[in-house]
Amino acid sequence: MGYFRIMAAIPGFFLSSFFFMLLWDAITPKLGLVDISYATSMLITITLWLAVAPLAAVSGRKRR
Repeated sequence: MGYFRIMAAIPGFFLSSFFFMLLWDAITPKLGLVDISYATSMLITITLWLAVAPLAAVSGRKRR
């Protein structure tokens, strides 16, 4: 079952990156920051996912 969960997360990763890029582009003019590309938003998203995944795994184990 673990393999299918990973496969199901792939579209979520791309959508998360896309939404992150869109939201970043909406916020940056107000803060005076530079825009980011889709590739940069993918790097930020995968970094956040790698940081949060162990926390989610630990919290999931404690519930059982």
